Amino acid sequence: MYKDKKVIAVLPAYNAAKTLEKTYSEIPFDLVDEVILCDDASKDDTVEVAKRLGIHHIISHEVNKGYGGNQKSLYNKALDLDGDIVIMLHPDYQYTPKLIPSMVNIIGEDLFPVVLGSRILGKGALKGGMPLYKYIANRFLTLTQNILVNYKLSEYHTGYRAFSAEVLRSIAFNNNDDDFVFDNEMLSQIIYKGFDIAEVTCPTKYFEEASSINLVRSSKYGLGVLRVSLVHRLSKWGLWKSKIYA
Repeated sequence: MYKDKKVIAVLPAYNAAKTLEKTYSEIPFDLVDEVILCDDASKDDTVEVAKRLGIHHIISHEVNKGYGGNQKSLYNKALDLDGDIVIMLHPDYQYTPKLIPSMVNIIGEDLFPVVLGSRILGKGALKGGMPLYKYIANRFLTLTQNILVNYKLSEYHTGYRAFSAEVLRSIAFNNNDDDFVFDNEMLSQIIYKGFDIAEVTCPTKYFEEASSINLVRSSKYGLGVLRVSLVHRLSKWGLWKSKIYA
């Protein structure tokens, strides 16, 4: 716990058997009270590895529900377990668990209710192996999003996030898309509700076992991101009603 606040790490897993143990071993259990893993119908032995590691809360989807669908299961379970601070940590080791203490401290001290691990702050993204086309797309999308949602973040596309329970209970994340655009819808909801967001510099890691999406799905994601930001602006102007802001 952190000052009597229950800390829960949630792991959205899909074919993470090769990297799960390395990720799990770096979680600071002097702070983290519970770990929840949701396996999204993996084709490898992710669940068996999780059981061997002693992860008590394992959710198994019999059919693949998508990255967003995976997170919905995790956040709902974390709230059921009365988590006060919830950190999403990818079990593919693309993001280091060693930043958890910093993220927990920011929320636990009531400085910010949301913390993102940014790969763009500083100059480590390309050095860490981020493909140039993804870096350029990240910069373009982030600039456009900052303009449309009237906020300022270094990136909207990191998968390393921490939330207070208040934030999770205040937004209708269950109404969001089940695919990758879920992440951007969450940030849009958070900004729409007036919550402040902090960012911490996160090392970038790209390697063979790390999760990634191909060019076609990346293009679909990019168009989805632009749609979310445009709907956000139109909703603020009262010209659009979206279920995600319910």
